[in-house]
Amino acid sequence: MTTTRLEVMQFLGKDIEAIIKEFLKDIDTNWQPSDFLPESNHPDFTKEIKEIQESCRELPYDYMAVLVGDIITEEALPTYESWLIDIEGISKAEPQGWSKWIRMWTAEENRHGDLLNKYIYLSGRVNMKQMEITTQHLIADGMEIGTARDPYKNFVYTSFQELATNISHRRTATIAKKHGNEQLSKMCGVIASDEMRHAKAYKSFVTSIFELDPSEMMLAFEDMMRKKIVMPAHFMRQQGEKIGQSWSHFSDAAQRLGVYTSLDYTNILESLIKEWKIGDICNLTGVAEKGRDYLMALPERFRKIAERTTIKSPLEYKFNWIY
Repeated sequence: MTTTRLEVMQFLGKDIEAIIKEFLKDIDTNWQPSDFLPESNHPDFTKEIKEIQESCRELPYDYMAVLVGDIITEEALPTYESWLIDIEGISKAEPQGWSKWIRMWTAEENRHGDLLNKYIYLSGRVNMKQMEITTQHLIADGMEIGTARDPYKNFVYTSFQELATNISHRRTATIAKKHGNEQLSKMCGVIASDEMRHAKAYKSFVTSIFELDPSEMMLAFEDMMRKKIVMPAHFMRQQGEKIGQSWSHFSDAAQRLGVYTSLDYTNILESLIKEWKIGDICNLTGVAEKGRDYLMALPERFRKIAERTTIKSPLEYKFNWIY
C-alpha cells in the first residue's frame, strides 16, 4: 500500500464515532431476531410454529432455494469480518479506529443470519443439517474476491455487494408477501433496510476517497470492474460437490424469480458511476483517465449482454437443503 492510501485511511477514520452514529443504529434500541419470532415460553408457542409452517408450505421451490442460499451467505459472516479487519489502514491495535467500525458493522449484520436461520428451521421446509454443512464449507473454504488488502478496492466491493443484498432481500420480501407470508416479508424487509444503510456508508467512504486521491481510487474501481464483482454465493457447495458448484443453479433460480439478475448487476454499476460522479472527476493521471473512460462505457456493454441473457428453465438439479 502506498503512503497516500495509509494517510487517506487515517484521515477518513479520525472521527469514527461520527461515521458509526450516521450509518449504524444503537444496539439497545435496534431490532433483534426475537422481535419477529415466537417466544418459547408463550402458551401459544406451538400454535405459532404451526402457523409458520402453514405460511411456508406453498412457497415455491425456487424461492426456498434462493432464500436458503441468501441465509448461507449471511451466515458466512466470520469470513467477511476477517478479511475486512485485515485491510491495510484498519488496525486491530486501534480499537477505537476503523476496527471499531468493522466490529459494529459485523454486529448489525450478525442479526440477519440469526433471524432467517431460526425462522427457516421452524418452517419445516429445510434440511438444516445439509444447510449447515454448506455454510461450514463456505466459511472453511474461504473466498477470493480480488481485493487483496487494498482499502480502495474493498470499499468498491462492499458498496456493490451491499446494494446487491439489498435488492435480493427486498425482492424476497415482495415475493413472500405475494404468497401471503407477511411475517417473512417483514423480516426480509428489515434486513434489506440494514443492507441499504450499510451500502450508503461504504459508498460515502469511496466518495471521500475520490476527493482525496482521485486517480488511485479510479484505478481501484476500474480494476474491480474488470475482474467483475464476485458474490460470496459464487463459492457455495453442497456436500460432495466442488467449490462453487451450487452457484449456477442458485443463480438460475434467482434469475427465474427476478430476485437478482444480470440486469441488476448493470444497474448497480450504473448507480455507482452516478453516485461517485465518475464522469465529472478531474485532475486524473493519464492512466486513470483511461480507467474512467472504460468505466463510463461499461454499463452499456453489460446492458447489451444482459438483454441477450436467457432465463434458464429449471433443471433436474436438486438442492439438498430443501425437503
